[in-house]
Amino acid sequence: MNKKVLIVEDQFVEANDIQLMLKKAGYEVCGIARSVPIAQEMIKKESPDFVLLDIFLKGKLTGIDLAKELKKDNIAFVYLSANSNEEVLSEAKTTEPYGFIVKPFREKDLLVTLEIAQYRHEHSRESRYRREAELLQQLEQTAADKNQQKEKLLETAKIIQQEIPFDYLAIGFDDTETIVNSATSFLRIGFNEYQTIRLNELVTITGIEKNELIKILTASGKKKTAVFNDESFDENSQQPSLEKLVRETFHMRSLLVFPLPTENGEIVSFHFYSRRADIYNSEHIALLLRLQHALRKCIEGMPVGKADVPLKQITIERSVPSKDFPAGSTAGFEGIIGSSHLLLNVFDQVSQVAPFDTSVLILGESGTGKERIADCIHQLSSRKRKAFVKINCATLPATLIESELFGHEKGSFTGAFDKRTGKFELANGGSIFLDEIGEMPVDLQVKLLRVLQEMEIEPIGSKSPVKVDVRVIAATNRNLEKEVAEGRFRLDLYYRLNVFPIVLPSLRERIQDLPSLANYFINTYNRKSGKRITGLSDKVLKNMMSYDWPGNIRELEHLIERSVLLAKGTIIDDVSIPTIQKKEIPVVNQTFAMKTIHENEREYIMEVLKKCNGRVWGIGGAAELLNIPPTTLKSKMKKLGISKHSLDS
Repeated sequence: MNKKVLIVEDQFVEANDIQLMLKKAGYEVCGIARSVPIAQEMIKKESPDFVLLDIFLKGKLTGIDLAKELKKDNIAFVYLSANSNEEVLSEAKTTEPYGFIVKPFREKDLLVTLEIAQYRHEHSRESRYRREAELLQQLEQTAADKNQQKEKLLETAKIIQQEIPFDYLAIGFDDTETIVNSATSFLRIGFNEYQTIRLNELVTITGIEKNELIKILTASGKKKTAVFNDESFDENSQQPSLEKLVRETFHMRSLLVFPLPTENGEIVSFHFYSRRADIYNSEHIALLLRLQHALRKCIEGMPVGKADVPLKQITIERSVPSKDFPAGSTAGFEGIIGSSHLLLNVFDQVSQVAPFDTSVLILGESGTGKERIADCIHQLSSRKRKAFVKINCATLPATLIESELFGHEKGSFTGAFDKRTGKFELANGGSIFLDEIGEMPVDLQVKLLRVLQEMEIEPIGSKSPVKVDVRVIAATNRNLEKEVAEGRFRLDLYYRLNVFPIVLPSLRERIQDLPSLANYFINTYNRKSGKRITGLSDKVLKNMMSYDWPGNIRELEHLIERSVLLAKGTIIDDVSIPTIQKKEIPVVNQTFAMKTIHENEREYIMEVLKKCNGRVWGIGGAAELLNIPPTTLKSKMKKLGISKHSLDS
């Protein structure tokens, strides 16, 4: 059966050319729409399998507006565009397109992109169903096990974590009798480590008397199924309640509530909390509804009505550590030290993507450990016994990159005295790591894109292409969206690489991991130098925790190496740390106290936006400086009446 394609393009000549290409290739073109309203009518009437979608169309609505509807209706789409600025690109990215074609393009580029997009769309649905079936099977297995109820709840939490990430999960904390006798919660403290917290442990942690704590926990009563992200979470956790207690005690920023009816008519609520602001959505609720029967079986036997347990020490459940990797690191992530929630999120993402052949784009500042994460992805994949070839695009002259990547034949150019096998061919069957991909020349980006799409290379001077089977992992410390907007990086290549982006946090964002990292490097350089340094002085640690670490973990490692070599005793009591940097905070108008909260907030945001030259998104943007998601800042700007015109006035 031929796939039905709708073309949404307001340039008649371009739309007609695309139609001819598709019909020639055997596709059924069900129409050409020149605007979003016309496309909406055609979609209702024709139910296309696929939509080719220009971003800039006639009328008020853009292709991005239509893409949001297509995503909701699970209709696959590919963007067509000649150019995009950084803000448009960021907004387009949120719609999760299945591909991006930059005008002008070859017929083969269009057809290959469509094939890849169809494959991804079909397999994304299949993989989603498969993951859900696996979750269901794991939950049913847990329910059938003869373990104690506490162990069942912990195992249930670990299973759910695979699809609904949380930093704190509270089960049964909205009913007095349940709280006293069986309510349980789990605080995530490591990749596979959870602190089990019940009522008595909460008394210990918060320092609140038990009776008073029960009053606080039950103050807000039972809640309906709902999602509270960022501002809505803050607004709904102002009054004494479980939400406020968790927000203040564990620094959470979002919540998903899911009340689960049991067989006997009781309601046991699941409260998922995350330290990330925009994490939960309606898809998570839909998944829980589909899993509720299995979840109900897992919580059967919660000992409602039994005698309360005595005050006891907090317990920690963790996976058994391996002897083959250092203390502080996690199995599968050897040598990566830390347990901050941002790093755990990276571990989760690596675990999700590693088993598949999906391209991965690792983003982050210099020194954050991008190559280490690439190593983990390869080692956790089915290709781990095959070659893992690494190449740094920034260290090779532009004239040699093509030969390095794709190889060359003898005599193909001056100086080619022998045949050379390229890195892609060497990595056949395994993985290739393209570090500093943002440094690649634009003319070579076109060739790389075609290799990624067609999975074949053309060595310089060769008369025939060579098929390769390679998993691509790329990394950069550049803001590729800005590079695209300024014409230094191809938009279609960016989308081809950005299938599964992993953003590594800077050291200043996970500063709580610094003591563990410092101890790890001290032990490393103790072994190399034969010294016996035991740690850092309190003064040194305080200074290091206050520093901004522009060079991140690499800078910390070099600092510790020097300090170990120069230390005269067993404690490092002096380090050559640069002058402590403080982030400059925009000055708020001196009449602050005389204005309303909204007026002050509006002025503050406008000051920050002016400081950032009106930029909302990306590195150096106002959202980054304010430490809030760009989408949240945009909604605040709309609410407060802030526009580009108001910034200029």
